[in-house]
Amino acid sequence: MEYNKLTQKVIAAAIEVHKELGTGLLESVYEYCLIEELKNKGINVKSQVKLPIVYKGKTLNKNFYIDLLIENELIIELKAVEIILPVHEVQLVTYLKLADKRLGLLINFNVTLLKNGIRRKVNNYIDE
Repeated sequence: MEYNKLTQKVIAAAIEVHKELGTGLLESVYEYCLIEELKNKGINVKSQVKLPIVYKGKTLNKNFYIDLLIENELIIELKAVEIILPVHEVQLVTYLKLADKRLGLLINFNVTLLKNGIRRKVNNYIDE
């Protein structure tokens, strides 16, 4: 599936969850509801995907977990915070590099208007 179409579908699902739940809940609530919304739209989604660090061909004893992996292509990092900080963007970049994926979305549900809580990360630059 084309990246833009896929991101549009994911963002539409996130907006639906945000309209239904509003702000102020735990990240995990938004995660489970977004998974349900994506599955209802026929989108393949995996949650809490284990992501090891591989350095010079050796798997190290440290794992990260991707919140959502969509269609095995798009990484979604979910937040429910007052403001998105640079460290949140670094987290997404780290996952993109370690997983060798091209595109990721950082979605913060703790905003009045969800479009203001979305950051798109592509090849180490932000496309807002």
